[in-house]
Parts: sequence; structure tokens; C-alpha cells
Amino acid sequence: MPQNTPHIPQEEYANVCAKLAESQAHAAQLQQQVDWFKRQLFGRKSEKHIVENSDQTQLFGQATNEDLPPAPKKAVKGYARSTKQKDDNNVNDTGLRFTDDVPTKVIDVPCPELEGEDADKYEIIGTKETHRLAQLPGSYQVLIYRKKVFKSKETGNMLSPSTPDNVLEGAYADVSLLAGLMVDKAVFHLPLHRQHLRMLQSGVTLSRASLINYVSQSIDLVIPIAQAVLSNILSGGNISMDETPMKAGRQASTRRKHNTMKQTYFWPIYGEQDEVAFTWSSSRGKQHAIAQLTGFNGTLLSDGYAVYSQIIDTLNSQGQHITHAACWAHTRRYFEKALDYHPKEAQYALAEIQKLYKVEAHIRKHALNAEDTVQYRLKHSEPVINALFHWLYEQRQRPELLPKDPLSKALAYAYDRHHELKTYLTHAQVNIDTNHLERALRVIPMGKKNHLFCWSELGAKQLGALHTLTVTCKLHNINPYHYLVDVLQRVSQHPAKDIIDLTPRRWKALFADKRLRSDIEK
Repeated sequence: MPQNTPHIPQEEYANVCAKLAESQAHAAQLQQQVDWFKRQLFGRKSEKHIVENSDQTQLFGQATNEDLPPAPKKAVKGYARSTKQKDDNNVNDTGLRFTDDVPTKVIDVPCPELEGEDADKYEIIGTKETHRLAQLPGSYQVLIYRKKVFKSKETGNMLSPSTPDNVLEGAYADVSLLAGLMVDKAVFHLPLHRQHLRMLQSGVTLSRASLINYVSQSIDLVIPIAQAVLSNILSGGNISMDETPMKAGRQASTRRKHNTMKQTYFWPIYGEQDEVAFTWSSSRGKQHAIAQLTGFNGTLLSDGYAVYSQIIDTLNSQGQHITHAACWAHTRRYFEKALDYHPKEAQYALAEIQKLYKVEAHIRKHALNAEDTVQYRLKHSEPVINALFHWLYEQRQRPELLPKDPLSKALAYAYDRHHELKTYLTHAQVNIDTNHLERALRVIPMGKKNHLFCWSELGAKQLGALHTLTVTCKLHNINPYHYLVDVLQRVSQHPAKDIIDLTPRRWKALFADKRLRSDIEK
């Protein structure tokens, strides 16, 4: 060592090392954020577990022509266009398919040879059809109810038949328009101002405020049905719950913020009979969920949001009996995020979790009953989970893993939910994850890409009720337009005590074959 090397005090050296380690950890965290943003822009979005084959060669730079296997020689058939018309599902030679409900217009192509002086020289032996799919910019129709006015010869009184009842008394809107506005907004995510522009371009002049009132009043009519869906979900023994943000209502103006929207949340609840209810809350706190789940007894499947454990503890202390189950898909996502930094460990965890999903695939394929499902899970999934958590415990003892390391986060997330992740093993009706619920609530983020926010909190509540009915219709393969046209006319005549019969699941069995229609369909 050179003689002029300065001596650094031990305490100062330790401080420098601590600051260096802190800087390195901060740099690593920033790099993780950059990698995350790169993946959101350019990376793979699918969560499918892909195992890389070590025997597979690179696409560029390694393989040569000598390494490639010889291409098999086989005869190439010439392409021959089929001109045979297929009757099944109305498929023609162009591959166009359409049902009998699609209106058609027949256009006779003129034939000069059959109209001139030489028409007698030809004989018609058949017809040939060519199909083209056409579209109108916006199809609206005005129903004109023409009523005869007559007079009694004896009394001289003027008489006229009454106009058929309308869903909204005194409104210009037919039930078909009301259902169309609601379906376009909730199912196809078309904001009312765009629907208004489409009307104007189609030659229909109606104020946008009228459209808002029509939709608002129509949703008020079906809110009791949405509440019946929620009640039926909570009467079951297994539910799934999640939360998703939605801007709704304006905040009070301050110096820094002017005309900003409030951050509110939808709390969708999925039932065991394939029904989903979208409840709304002004916050992400536990009080709303506690109010919704009061009286529920059974199993609650959720993601790793810590509030759900607090909710269950609160309700169980009040005499309810709720068992908490955690989602394996959310656990898998943490390990998937750690692949770039700890590929060996993350790949092992993902492979073990994949074994659990193969067990579930076997159960679905063979449609096992509840008892057989539990036995099969205990036999094939429980040993995998026990071995996985033993491995998790060993990995957490590694001193070089920092708390903010992606692998550390994945290990802690899974290990802290040990019991909740094993709940599904002994509950046959509980799913391994909440993917079914996330598919159902996809309408919320899809809608936000179009309408961005709800102007008022009341509008958010009404949107939740509308999504409750339309998404449940989708889960039961019901046309939401047909459903809404029927129930909007039926709800005023239906007994309030039997409102459960108008929920999509029950409506399909009771009224789908004899649904009420609009006059435009008659």
C-alpha cells in the first residue's frame, strides 16, 4: 500500500458504504420502474406461462443452411374456387353468414337480352345470386300511430282509440329507443353525446338533455332488478369481490385544483350462479364493503388487497361466518414480474403454480362433482402447494435479497397468504383465481376509454345498476337489447314480491320464449 494513502476512519467508511448501498438499491428500483414501463409499451401482455426450450435455436445469427432439416417434397394442389351454395347457416361462396333476422333487399339485375326484340331466342333456366353486406349510417324509424276519429250518430260524442301505453309517459321515445340507448352506452361503450351526433346525422333532431333524461328514468325503473341480483348473489355461499376505479362527481375547487373529478370505485361482486353486481362507493375504504356484505355467510374470494382481511375480521366479530380465499393469479403475477431479475427462482415458482392450473383443467374437463373435486385437489394440488411454501420459506432466509427486490415482494406476497391460498382446496365451488370476475368487470375500464368519467355520483350508481344487468345477460348468453325491451314494459305490471323473476338468470327461463316486443318489431 502506498505510504501517502490517507487513513479513513471506520465510522466514515461505514457511512460511505451505507450510502453506496442505498444509492444502488434506489438505482435498482428506478431500473425496475423503467423496465415495467417498457413492458407496458412493447412487452407481452399475456400471463400465459411459456417455458423456453433450451434446444431451440436463435432466429438470427446462429443457424445456417446446413443446420436446417431438408424441406419435405410434396405436390402443391391448384386452388379451385367453390361455386356451390351452402344452405347451413346461410353461408354463400364468399363466406358471408347471416341469420333469418337480418333484413335483406332483393335487387333484380336488368338483362337487356331478355327485353329486346330477340328475347324469344333465350330460355331462362335458373337464377344466380351474389351477396353483399351493406350498412346504413344510422337506422332510426319514426312510429306514427294513426287513430281514426269518429262520432256517435246517437249522442254526437267524438271518439278516438287510445294510443298504446309507453314506458315513459309523455315521452317521444319508444321502448326500442330506450333499450338501444342503454345497450349502446353499457355494452358498446358509446357515450350519449356520440349517440346524439349519430341521430343528428341521420336526420333526427332531439336535445341531448332529452337523451340523458330518457336513460336516467329508464335505469331508475330497473334498479330494483339490479338490487335483486345483488341479494341473490349474497344469498349464496361463495362470492368473489374486487374493486376498480372510476372518476365520478366534481371536487370542490381549490387553488391548485379546479374542476377536477373525484376518484371513486366500483365494487363488483360475482356470485356462484354466474351473476355479477356492480356496487358503487365514493372511496376504497372498507366501510362500503362491510355494508354490502352484512348478512353474508360463506367464502369470499379476493385479490391481495389488505382491506378484505379487515372486512372479514370485522364481520366475523359481529357473528357472521366468512372464510377468506386468495387468488393464485395475483400471486403468479408477482413471480412473473421477477423473471427478468431472478429467472431461475421465478421460473420454478411459475412452473409449480402451473401444475395447480393443470389440476383445475382436469376437473373442468371431466366435470367432477363437488366431493370428487375436493378429493382430486387434495391428492394432486395440496402436495404441490406444501412443497411450494416450503421452498418459499427457504428462499426468504436468503440474506442478499433486499425487501424491494421483485423476488422478495413475490415471496412475501405468497407466504403472507399461506392459509388463504389453500382455502380453495377444501371448497369445491371456489375458483382458483378471480379471473372470471376480472373478465366481467372489464366493461368498466373499456367504458372509461370512451366516456372517461361519470359526470355525477348519481350517474355512477345508475351506470353500476345498468352494468349489473347487461353483464349478467352476457354471462347467460342473453341478448341485452331483447332483455331490456321486455323488462322495461313488464316491470310496471310485475308484482314487487316476485322481482327476482325479472333478473336475467330467471328471466331466461320464464320469459325469454314469450318476450314482449316493441311495435317496431311487430
